Amino acid sequence: MNKPFSEACENNKVPILEVLRSVIVSSDRRLLEIGTGTGQHAIFMAPQFPHLEWYPTDLSDKLPGMNQWFQEARIQNIQKPVRLDVAKDDFPKVKFDVVFTANTFHIMHWKDCKSFMKLLGNRLRENSRAVFYGPFKYNGEFTSESNAAFDQSLKERDPLSGIRAFEDILSNMIKNGFEIVADVDMPANNRMLVFNRLKFEKHR
Repeated sequence: MNKPFSEACENNKVPILEVLRSVIVSSDRRLLEIGTGTGQHAIFMAPQFPHLEWYPTDLSDKLPGMNQWFQEARIQNIQKPVRLDVAKDDFPKVKFDVVFTANTFHIMHWKDCKSFMKLLGNRLRENSRAVFYGPFKYNGEFTSESNAAFDQSLKERDPLSGIRAFEDILSNMIKNGFEIVADVDMPANNRMLVFNRLKFEKHR
């Protein structure tokens, strides 16, 4: 098979890395990536954090393509990719300090987005971080005409997909034990949302 390629990953990898530099600290040991896709983000970013084990995951059909990238790159701190469907599966049974996902919320059905956020609340511990990159709506409005058109094209392919409302994500993350610590404006009408896991006492 031909090695898959994402132009979007090439375009946004540097701005995403700059935000991750402010999120990832020297004491962090493991990062879980949800929806790794081609693997281009992992290959670009993992070497920038050599102290960190990068765990790539995605649905089964994505694994062969990303494995082509990983086998060529041979980056030591990228772990073997595993199948992970947030609607059905649990995270790998290790402690993660950071969970990162890019351009997945508008692809997943909303019930699966909520399952993912609940899973984050169940598995991440105090001061772990969850980082979401992608387009979001604010106060019921798209942030650009291009995002509105993108949302329409998503719904034409799958009526249950679409750009998610920031307020819905925020309320679900709060319900699952997180506080928002950053909402960063990114190129191409995207955002980077950074959440921090609170103590379980505050979650109750």
